[in-house]
Amino acid sequence: MTVELPRTGPLHGWSEHFADLPDGVQIMAEPFVAMADLRVAPTGPAADAVAAHLGVALPTRPSWVEGDTARVIWLGPDEWLVTSPFHSPVDLEAGLRTAVGAAGVVVDVSAQRTTLRLRGEHVRDVLATGCAIDLHPRTFPAGSAAQTTLGLAGVVLLALDDGVDGGATHYQLLVRSSFARYLATWLLDAATEFRGA
Repeated sequence: MTVELPRTGPLHGWSEHFADLPDGVQIMAEPFVAMADLRVAPTGPAADAVAAHLGVALPTRPSWVEGDTARVIWLGPDEWLVTSPFHSPVDLEAGLRTAVGAAGVVVDVSAQRTTLRLRGEHVRDVLATGCAIDLHPRTFPAGSAAQTTLGLAGVVLLALDDGVDGGATHYQLLVRSSFARYLATWLLDAATEFRGA
């Protein structure tokens, strides 16, 4: 007999810790999404087929774009991370494999990363304490993406404009699952500076 267990991430149960953050810093662990690493030439029939499948062209600079049912994040000249809350990992990988054919590679990496959403008046300052990237909206506006280090953990960092707080820039962090608790602890510690600010 097979028993279905609920899917939990490495930050399951951390909402209490995140609820105790100072005003101006909000962090939440986001629900599980399917993720696939895509390697293909950025132009040509395979890239066109992937774009048709996803409903959006592959970005050709450090950024992310939203398709019909997936987000595509530029990781390098011929590499993208495709995420989707609408597909199972198996379906996301299979659809991309069909689109790319023998001209590229698709690997399911859904369990590899945990996703955090960060917003608030002081969140850019918190990130700046451990990230070398200039996060000012003039240089890292909504729609930007970068692979970088935050508090000694490798992350994929996205700048978002989710329409909350008058369209202010917020951030999404994708961190390796094995580093998620370390990074969450680091973020909580970095945010204490803003208690009472």
